[in-house]
Amino acid sequence: MFRFAHPHYLWLLWAIPAMILLFLWAAHHRRSRLARFGRLTTLEELMPDLSTARIALKFILFVTAYGFLILAAARPQFGSKLREEKAEGVEMMLVVDVSNSMLAEDFAPNRLERTKYAINKLFEGMRQDRVGLVVFAGEPKVQLPITSDYRMAKAFARRIDPSLVQVQGTAVGKALEQALLSFSGETVDEEEGRQSRVIILITDGENHEDDAIATAQKAAEMGIRIYTIGIGTPEGAPIRIGGDYIQDEKGEMVVSKLNEEMLTEIAKLTGGLYVRSTLQSIGLEEIVKSIEAMEKSELSTIRFEEYDEQYRLPLAIALVLLLIELLLLDRRNPLLAHLNIFREDRK
Repeated sequence: MFRFAHPHYLWLLWAIPAMILLFLWAAHHRRSRLARFGRLTTLEELMPDLSTARIALKFILFVTAYGFLILAAARPQFGSKLREEKAEGVEMMLVVDVSNSMLAEDFAPNRLERTKYAINKLFEGMRQDRVGLVVFAGEPKVQLPITSDYRMAKAFARRIDPSLVQVQGTAVGKALEQALLSFSGETVDEEEGRQSRVIILITDGENHEDDAIATAQKAAEMGIRIYTIGIGTPEGAPIRIGGDYIQDEKGEMVVSKLNEEMLTEIAKLTGGLYVRSTLQSIGLEEIVKSIEAMEKSELSTIRFEEYDEQYRLPLAIALVLLLIELLLLDRRNPLLAHLNIFREDRK
């Protein structure tokens, strides 16, 4: 595995095109100033020791050395070894409702944006557990398979949007079924009867498509706990899409209300916990505290370690080039004139 330990230094390579343009401009400006005093060919005969080829070569050496110095500063590395890292934790599947009702604005700016913010904060505080992400509306979609890469998890969480699911609606049962299929087998200990698996369902509870309770019963039989978060208010709020509020067939404004009854029953069936979101907290903190008290399973993660540093070679090349550039004079060296290294015409 190859990587740069400090890739941000590579942005300094953009200075090279600027250096080239500046050098060309300076050369043109110098020739323009000399042209004021007469013909350039005549002036060159009056300055036989001046070597434009040497000036160009010195510049090329300097720019090339600069490039290698930047590569050395970025610290190129090769991963020389794979290490299996073990830790105790749980596998956590987040099941997030992305139906249009999650755009209701009883939570500012809306339910879905508040949910994404809370998930991002959750991932920032995680250390040993694995996470996955399922989004759903009328159908579910695995947005992120089970992983311990929290940086990637946060990137996928930021992309949560209703457009990820083509079919609108709220099929909670299908979403939970998809989550049950998305766990790995590493958190199942049949001998001890232990399963360190949890599902966190975040929705407003408006299920119109299937029997979510039956799926919750299946999860309970598998030993998987489902924690539910009801986001929204019982009074509800209108749904705005593209600046316009959704209306029903009668032309009346559609109001999305929180359905706590179903969410409470799902959590109770599986030994989980139901939390209603508030304006101050989505509820993930309370659920995580409950999950931390669970019995953990031993999880393994494969990681690269013992990176071999490769900065020495580009650094050595840069120093050699700078030394040559320093020793190379702008003018012809009388002691080396007979060698005519640059094949310049002598008159």
